[in-house]
Amino acid sequence: MKREEQALLYGIHDTEKFALLMKTLRRLGVRVREVPNGAWNEKVGFLLGMKGFQAAKSSDSEGFTFPHEVMVLQNVRNKRLEAVLKALDDAGVERIRFKSVVTPFNILWTFRRLCETMQREHGALAVSNEDLQREGDI
Repeated sequence: MKREEQALLYGIHDTEKFALLMKTLRRLGVRVREVPNGAWNEKVGFLLGMKGFQAAKSSDSEGFTFPHEVMVLQNVRNKRLEAVLKALDDAGVERIRFKSVVTPFNILWTFRRLCETMQREHGALAVSNEDLQREGDI
């Protein structure tokens, strides 16, 4: 049995971009859920509507904000992941920098932890690319 493909979207304030994303993902059969502001303490599994997950007891996240657009894909892997990303590109959807796929580990994380982890990983990649560029200049 094929598992339902889903996308969590957060922070996409451009209404045209959001509409194009929704249209393209739905055309591909990917169910879309928008992550509400302030859902930082919610588990990824809860945001996806998975059984066994309950709403967080506390919504306080110490004033945490994440100013970036986020897309989290569930049950979209390998060649299908490549096809979905290509379809978004072909549709003219402007790049979303922070993307992730759901894993058995991060489904248990809060949305805040997922965003912080993606930001750290992007920072590490940026430093690595700068190092490579500097080495090439020598």
